[in-house]
Amino acid sequence: MNHPQFKAAAVQAAPVFLDLDKTIDKSIALIAEAARNGAELIAFPETWLPGYPWYAWLDAPAMWLPQFTQRYFDNSLEYGTPQAERISKAAKENNIMVSMGLSERSGGSLYIAQWFIDSDGETISQRRKLKPTHVERTIFGEGDGGDLGVWDTRLGRLGGLCCWEHLQPLSKYSLYAQNEQVHVAAWPSFSLYEGGAYALGPEVNTSASRIYAVEGQCFVVAPCATVSQEMVDEMCTTDLQKALLKTGGGYARIFGPDGQQLHESLPTGEEGLVFGEIDLGLISVAKAVADPAGHYSRPDVTQLVLNRSPRRAVVDTAPQTESAQPDTRQETTPVSEPRDVVEPALPAMAEL
Repeated sequence: MNHPQFKAAAVQAAPVFLDLDKTIDKSIALIAEAARNGAELIAFPETWLPGYPWYAWLDAPAMWLPQFTQRYFDNSLEYGTPQAERISKAAKENNIMVSMGLSERSGGSLYIAQWFIDSDGETISQRRKLKPTHVERTIFGEGDGGDLGVWDTRLGRLGGLCCWEHLQPLSKYSLYAQNEQVHVAAWPSFSLYEGGAYALGPEVNTSASRIYAVEGQCFVVAPCATVSQEMVDEMCTTDLQKALLKTGGGYARIFGPDGQQLHESLPTGEEGLVFGEIDLGLISVAKAVADPAGHYSRPDVTQLVLNRSPRRAVVDTAPQTESAQPDTRQETTPVSEPRDVVEPALPAMAEL
């Protein structure tokens, strides 16, 4: 039996905040750098495009709405646009799989999203964060059960979650039960409320990525952005705000299925890539000890009920007739259809 072996890269860098095109330029440069170093997968942080909206944590919405709302919306990425095509093209030209973290613009709403692109430039999946965390809910909408998927790829069974989704036990278990092998844990930065909110800091959140690896017996690629001085200057106009959001905060990590870190860490304020060697054959060794959705589970005692049906805001009940003219507006992905392009292949398993 052949098990995929490859090199993965996790991004630790700052976006060009609120500038979609320039951040895409930077993304393409990082994709090319990862490929030159032999990586077959590169993962970007949460809302890398166009940067994480830290301003929501620094003041009341009435204070930041006029300054940031339209700019953030306009610089968020919409699928099917020339900007999105540039990213797909970069994946294909560099023959590398890409996990892009983005603020997804869809209609009049924004979503925290992860876009998985294969090395041929084709979409593997487009998922949304199920529940934005705390003040994120003043900016972003919610995903649904269709966003908890694991996808068959040439590099193994791939899945992902964003930030504090890694503190949601049932969401995590749903991916473990789908035999996830490579997990992308996308994080923003760990430089907010330093010294004042321990749960938001690097010790807790890098531990969440490590625990995910050892709990699910999978490889975890955990990109983590940094906060640049330009971002602080843009968002922090008072001494209090400057104390709440610091520069740096980068903690990109790659963990093996036994929880071991697979690389040397970059300094927290330094931009770059971390690389880890992935050997999916090691997963069977880890699972021999404790497979949470297999031999180490007790479905007769506890079970997870997983509803993966997409949530539809509009259900069109109009009858379809042969003479009816097609609605050309539906040539793009309609709100009533799943956003994911490839159906996940669910492994045979006991009832969840």
